[in-house]
Amino acid sequence: MRVLGTLDHPWQTYEYLTRVSQIPRGERLRSDSASRPDNIWGFPSYGFAEGMKGNLKILWQLFSEPIFADYYTPKAGNAFEQMEREKNRINYDEMLVKGLVRIVRRRYGGGYFTILTPPEGASATKRVAFRSQYVHIAVGYPGLKFLPELQRYRTENNDYSHIVNAYESHEHVYDRLLQQPGTVMVRGGGIVASRVLQRLMDDRLLKGAQTNIVHLFRTYYNGTNDGYGNESDPRPGGPKTRITMRRRGENGWAYQGFNYPKSVWGGQLKKQVRGLEGEQRAELYKRMGGTNTPWRKYWQAQMNQGRREGWYQCLVGTVDDMQPNGERIVNQVRTAQGTVPVEVDFVIDCTGLEADIAEHRLLKDLLDHGGASRNPVGRLNVDRNFELIGTQSGGGAMYASGATTLGGYFPGVDTFLGLQIAAQEIYLDLNKRGFCKRIGPVRSTVQWWKWLLGNQP
Repeated sequence: MRVLGTLDHPWQTYEYLTRVSQIPRGERLRSDSASRPDNIWGFPSYGFAEGMKGNLKILWQLFSEPIFADYYTPKAGNAFEQMEREKNRINYDEMLVKGLVRIVRRRYGGGYFTILTPPEGASATKRVAFRSQYVHIAVGYPGLKFLPELQRYRTENNDYSHIVNAYESHEHVYDRLLQQPGTVMVRGGGIVASRVLQRLMDDRLLKGAQTNIVHLFRTYYNGTNDGYGNESDPRPGGPKTRITMRRRGENGWAYQGFNYPKSVWGGQLKKQVRGLEGEQRAELYKRMGGTNTPWRKYWQAQMNQGRREGWYQCLVGTVDDMQPNGERIVNQVRTAQGTVPVEVDFVIDCTGLEADIAEHRLLKDLLDHGGASRNPVGRLNVDRNFELIGTQSGGGAMYASGATTLGGYFPGVDTFLGLQIAAQEIYLDLNKRGFCKRIGPVRSTVQWWKWLLGNQP
């Protein structure tokens, strides 16, 4: 087995994205307690392990969530530390070959060639070809996505410091706002927007910053909702929310504990999606989707204080135009009441990072030359075993998992638990092809003990 890629360790990109989007190692992720990338069994869970260290508050939270306490989620640092432990246990570094993967092409006679450009001086040739019977594509998000008006403003004004994406390094914004009063516009209504707001409010309430916050919602939720909108005012042309697929909404936010309802990982929604095709599957994804965030007591109290004192204000609408005014930016916000000019010092865009898959060089080549196709929501088209449809080569198979396969027969693919389930589906298919042993009860128990003790597999 060989792992080809540019990263020094598997969680490198993920840790960067969480850190710049205001979830450093000491803060908590939006992840279920049993969702452990380092432990396919999910036991002991993050919460149980943390509670058994003497933290009775965590044990009570696990027992009483979500009625009397917020959902438990692990600290980012704990997750990364456990991933590092597992990386060392399985000798990941011995499998890693550093370099940039250019293309994966089917090989005459079956299997594949993967062409890698190694770092300068690491190889006698500029390209290295790896021959394999099976390939697993797991490249993560294709790249950052900027809204058109934001990208246009940055390019035309050569201003990359006042208009920032939450998924790029933007610590200078917080530093500047600590030094002098200012106004910042936050765009978006998901988990990243809530984290950015908490950072801005922490700096104001704990460090003395005099920051005014304008929060721009594109869709404002104020009641039960789904991916289409509010129950009382659904998106034009969209059906009303089903009673079984409602989530709470208030003050513009749609609240949901995790990225997806829990049944997508092993309940009725998982079964339902596996039986749907085409537009029916895309329709269900729209109902499960939509921007949402968990409800957390701490930042709810911060927002309530901001509303009372007037330094946190909400707007609902879209930005038609952005123009510089000295060191500030004037946003022409189109609302239901008309266009309103909003002048701010900074804009932090929290609307997402999901660029089109064709913007990734390897994925574009697979679409153009490798036989791969798009699923009903535009990502890579995989079957129920996560094999890339149309890429089979003789007895070889190419698999894909992660965010690039969202919209397939299994929802939740871009979550910790989703990645674990995808890995097990792929392994079961490889087992049927005779590539590896099946993990039965005895073998699973033995391997769990090895994991617990830190012994090699």
